[in-house]
Amino acid sequence: MNWNHLQNRVLHLNQLDQTKILPPDEYQVKMKELKNQIRELTFIAKEKERPILFVFEGWDAAGKGGAIRRLTQEIDPRLFEVHNISAPNAEEIQHHYLWRFWNRIPKKGHIGILDRSYYGRVLVERVEGFASEPEWSRAYEEILLFEEQLLSFGTIVIKFWLHISAEEQLLRFETRKNDPLKRWKLTEEDWRNRDKWTLYEEAANQMFQKTDAPKAPWFLVPANDKYFARTMILETTVERLQKELE
Repeated sequence: MNWNHLQNRVLHLNQLDQTKILPPDEYQVKMKELKNQIRELTFIAKEKERPILFVFEGWDAAGKGGAIRRLTQEIDPRLFEVHNISAPNAEEIQHHYLWRFWNRIPKKGHIGILDRSYYGRVLVERVEGFASEPEWSRAYEEILLFEEQLLSFGTIVIKFWLHISAEEQLLRFETRKNDPLKRWKLTEEDWRNRDKWTLYEEAANQMFQKTDAPKAPWFLVPANDKYFARTMILETTVERLQKELE
């Protein structure tokens, strides 16, 4: 199986095919192979002193955390750090919104993983009114310049959006609500965000169009089937790293 994700990309959520699935037995075989490849490629990146920055965005309950865990399972733990991004704290809010992300970018040969990211400026901050229209409108160019500086430093930037349908999200919310071990993952804010689905969808589609770049492209992942999503993320990562490190 080779989807050639670098060539066949979709940049609008309504164009994603959510019917794609991957059988469990095929998933297990494919994941083992991909994890081994990623481990080897991250060692090459270390030798070549190339930083790698992963950006994970997407709907609540789309599977970002699970995908990140599979991505990092075979990577040397000394080489990566996962940053779970939430609302800025009292100190961070006194600085430019990118300040806290400059403090999290990976050093040479290392890997930074953002579970939510600086794209919050044109997503949650836009939709919820935490940033004014001039502020979030200006942010597209600011983000492109920020990523250009990372790229000029040699950073490999890999950006994913995990997309699930509103129906699938509701099913996952209900599952979490009824599972004592997963109930902590579900917040009142998650439920409120569902009421603004159309606004978030509009913001996301505009974000893809304005911040997709040749060296920092967006990869939209159909994630109704978790096995398919995780495999696509790892396969895309392998393709990107092979291309950058060849």
